[in-house]
Amino acid sequence: MLPTALLTDQYELTMVRAALAAGTADRRSVFELFPRRLPDGRRYGVVAGVGRALDAIERFRFDEEAIDFLRGRDVVDDATAEWLAGYRFSGDVWGYPEGEIYFPGSPLVVVEGGFAEAVLLETVLLSIYNHDCAIASAASRMTAVAEGRPCIEMGSRRTQERSAVAAARAAWVAGFTATSNLEAGRRWDIPTRGTAAHSFTLLHDSEADAFRAQLAALGEETTLLVDTYDVEQAIRTGVELTSGRLGAVRLDSGDLPVMARNVRALLDSLGATSTRIIVTSDLDEWNIAALASAPVDGYGVGTALVTGSGHPTSGFVYKLVARATDADPASPLVPVAKKSTDKISVGGRKHALRRLDADGVAEAEVIGVGAPPQGDANDRPLLVELVRGGEVVGAEPLDAARERHLRSRSELPLEALKMSRGEPAIETLWLEADGDAQANPFQH
Repeated sequence: MLPTALLTDQYELTMVRAALAAGTADRRSVFELFPRRLPDGRRYGVVAGVGRALDAIERFRFDEEAIDFLRGRDVVDDATAEWLAGYRFSGDVWGYPEGEIYFPGSPLVVVEGGFAEAVLLETVLLSIYNHDCAIASAASRMTAVAEGRPCIEMGSRRTQERSAVAAARAAWVAGFTATSNLEAGRRWDIPTRGTAAHSFTLLHDSEADAFRAQLAALGEETTLLVDTYDVEQAIRTGVELTSGRLGAVRLDSGDLPVMARNVRALLDSLGATSTRIIVTSDLDEWNIAALASAPVDGYGVGTALVTGSGHPTSGFVYKLVARATDADPASPLVPVAKKSTDKISVGGRKHALRRLDADGVAEAEVIGVGAPPQGDANDRPLLVELVRGGEVVGAEPLDAARERHLRSRSELPLEALKMSRGEPAIETLWLEADGDAQANPFQH
């Protein structure tokens, strides 16, 4: 796989150049990636992209071609070029595991190392997390309201080709059952699905000829797209050609709740009681919720999913929150914070746990500033070790993230799954190192 070092902003490298010249590049530092707030109206967010971020850290290398490019643009001088040639992240990373739920202020990633080596990871980590968490958060709302009916990711044609693969991965983490994207299937072992488009029907002299060709190639369990011409006639043709054993029909237009009921009644009257109904056509979580009482067996979701259903980014930032006073590795860390209006950060390293009530329902996100907050028997610490001494230690199978998400979402109070706009499902509590509460620094 290709190096990831140039998937970054120029100012990361100019900061390194200046810090090397000033003698501050090796000061031990702590950076945190976090949201100040959730996207407007959302009640929770979903962590995705952790595995991709760990891959990116491992591949963050400056090869000869990259360094020549940076020299040619005068981004780096000779000393910086020499330093970059030997770059390997050697620090530590903690973070929320993939699939976990997050809330405002959650310290999703904590990076500790020398200033220069840690600041270089800012852009690539934000790129991955801001995109993947946005997709997973939208996907989670969709699978929640689908109430067990399968959702298939079909958005590759509605986004950039690389982000399409990442979107399919994030959707899988949040409960989607398959993707239409073959590269996502190859790279991440996600189940893939797909049958035919309207063009296939239009290619043939008749709809019956198109259906015969598809059935001959793919078998009776295939899904026939039935709204190219006349839906009722298409269904009658599909049922007749399979003697009632047709696997599924797909509806891609019209008033879907009404059509689904009419199609179910027609299928049943023709004896095709086992034929499933799949619906597509610009679905989002609200459309899926509106179909809850309709006789629908599955959903294909494209544009809304891969664009975050109105929130294509998660609004994460990556901020320095603590640094040593000099380059001595034994020097103590001192908190540092940004005070800009509406863009503040909170100094000091963060720790987090999920507070649960006696029934296992989430009550609060508790963030300790400078020390881990104390929980009771069923509270859950949220940060796990991801990188130790530059070596990835937190890699896991993608299915583990998927299972974690379903568990974490099941802990949320019921109001978290409402489709109406609202505040975060649980509050975020901030504790000083001595255990005293402090005001929410991101409160409007």
